[in-house]
Amino acid sequence: MSRVYHEGHRSLQDRFDTKRLADRIEERLVREVIDGSDKAFIEKMSMFFLATSDEQGRPQCSYKGGAPGFVRVVDERTIAFPSYDGNGMYLSTGNVLRNPNVGLLFIDFEEQKRLRLNGVASIGERDDLLSSYPEAQFIVRVRVAEVFPNCPRYIHRMQFVERSRFVPEQGCETPVPNWKRSAWACDVLAANDPARKTEPKG
Repeated sequence: MSRVYHEGHRSLQDRFDTKRLADRIEERLVREVIDGSDKAFIEKMSMFFLATSDEQGRPQCSYKGGAPGFVRVVDERTIAFPSYDGNGMYLSTGNVLRNPNVGLLFIDFEEQKRLRLNGVASIGERDDLLSSYPEAQFIVRVRVAEVFPNCPRYIHRMQFVERSRFVPEQGCETPVPNWKRSAWACDVLAANDPARKTEPKG
């Protein structure tokens, strides 16, 4: 029995004769805990991709960015990251409320490394970590089910240029994105949105 593979995976593994390789990867690389090298990799990252789906299986995939270390390894079975102000749709975190199973993909484009982490997510509006993330709306914690490195062969090598100026920082005023000042958006913003204090644009 496999913890990772279902019949869909197995049918393609059989079709392309990769079942033995897949089993070896599960045996040697897939873990239920975050080890020291995983922790170092995760906590240096400034972005990741988050996959979710609702209770009917309809998917969403989101980019999540922040300052390096914004994803924290709480313990060997748990990571946490903040949810900042976005476009107000809550597509990924809304899915978590209906189906907590998530997948995270961390990619270092400079060193051409990547790590997968699958688990069960929860949302905390009173999480102890909330005060350490300026402007975070809530904290997402993920209980690890599987964590494993992924083949880096097709990762394009890219160089970091600069961090987004919209990432909240302690003691700095976060700028308002121009789209929130647009005529189509400014009259429907949340009552406490800082963009309400700026002049509409266009």
